[in-house]
Amino acid sequence: MTVLTTDRLLLRDWTESPADLARLYDIYSRTEITRWLNAPGLPLTAPEQAAERVAMWRARHAEHGDRYGTWAIEPRGGGPVIGSLLLKPMPGRDEAVLTDDIEVGWHLHPDSWGHGYATEAARAAVERELATGTAQVFAVVPPGNEPSMAVARRIGMTHVGQRTDWYGGELLETFVRRRPA
Repeated sequence: MTVLTTDRLLLRDWTESPADLARLYDIYSRTEITRWLNAPGLPLTAPEQAAERVAMWRARHAEHGDRYGTWAIEPRGGGPVIGSLLLKPMPGRDEAVLTDDIEVGWHLHPDSWGHGYATEAARAAVERELATGTAQVFAVVPPGNEPSMAVARRIGMTHVGQRTDWYGGELLETFVRRRPA
């Protein structure tokens, strides 16, 4: 299902098609991607784990319709999936409890870096979320991940320092974009 489109991109649900699963595995088995993600089960170590990841994302976002999710980013003109865009409520210090804080995040395949895709996809998702009445959207980035911090700034987010409010208290560079008054 298509969730959002931009001039160059289509954000859609990940599927269990062989092409999607192969690309998902290719992205999330790479240490240059997963070293920045403090997520259980990453990096993926076997191709069959890609289908498990899609099922986990579906279950996590089942109650949200198309408002929140972890979506495939695809070029509108065709071609392989570029990466993932996520928009979701963040877990707090107790990771079993979701907060009211909304996070945007992006994970792109290295062959898609440097083309402005993360900026374009994230900007569209944040603007759509703010238009629903959400007061603010956060991006949380591990210290040292300069490219992701640059994307956050390019989409109009303001750096508000390092915080430990989410993800079990992990220290994260925190960016926020607030709905205009």
